[in-house]
Amino acid sequence: MTAVRVACCQVRLAVGDVDGNRARVRRAVAEAAEAGARIIVLPELANSGYVFRDAAEARSLAEPADGPTVAGWVDLALRHDAVLVGGFCELDPDRRVRNSAVLVDASGVRALYRKAHLWDREKLVFDPGDAAPAVVDTAYGRLAVMICYDLEFPEWTRMAALAGTQLLCAPVNWPQLPRPAGERPSEIVRVQAAAAINRMFVAVADRTAGERGVDWVGGTVVVDPDGWPLRDLVLGREATVVADLDLAAARDKRISEHNDVHADRRPDLYAPVYRI
Repeated sequence: MTAVRVACCQVRLAVGDVDGNRARVRRAVAEAAEAGARIIVLPELANSGYVFRDAAEARSLAEPADGPTVAGWVDLALRHDAVLVGGFCELDPDRRVRNSAVLVDASGVRALYRKAHLWDREKLVFDPGDAAPAVVDTAYGRLAVMICYDLEFPEWTRMAALAGTQLLCAPVNWPQLPRPAGERPSEIVRVQAAAAINRMFVAVADRTAGERGVDWVGGTVVVDPDGWPLRDLVLGREATVVADLDLAAARDKRISEHNDVHADRRPDLYAPVYRI
């Protein structure tokens, strides 16, 4: 397989401004595709914004998986011959509100994933998902989807890796938290660790624009299987991070002549931990 160009679009979002959010995403996708990107990752809750006043406001902004936001993304994927991964506020068939993401290509919706690990006040707004990370074979490689806080659970990223994921795509909204001067955000450090211990690529699309008193890391990043960011960090500013990835490299789990990060696992010893 030849290299595929991946773009992660760090766009400005505003809670409640659904039309404006969609328009900004459309422009970012068009620009990324014009630059040659064939896999394009968008932020979490890219239709609705994030900082809801309450569950009722989130419900008022939620839409079904066949609604206008996802339908628009399918149209963009068809127009640009691309794979898109993006997060949206979903009203599911049982009328539960979900923090969800889709993977779409020219054929339509290939995967719908609902965030399993809800962060902070998300627990007051959303119902959590109860399915494993979505893993899909695409024209460009085997991709997985998860959302933001999901990345902080090693079991979850390992599940995706063991399912053969070459590129993990993650829409996120990372709130800005205090950190020591000169240190990179811990969210990015954890993504680097997940990529390295699983020997897979990880592409994260964050957002910008303060919202109801919340600022954002703006930590969009693409990380290689050694755990290194492939481009300089664009912390806090609106930008698209582009990298050319040889996804076949993620099939090789060897880290030395005698070590393979999958073959060296000892699940028989770990099992008691998972029963706690």
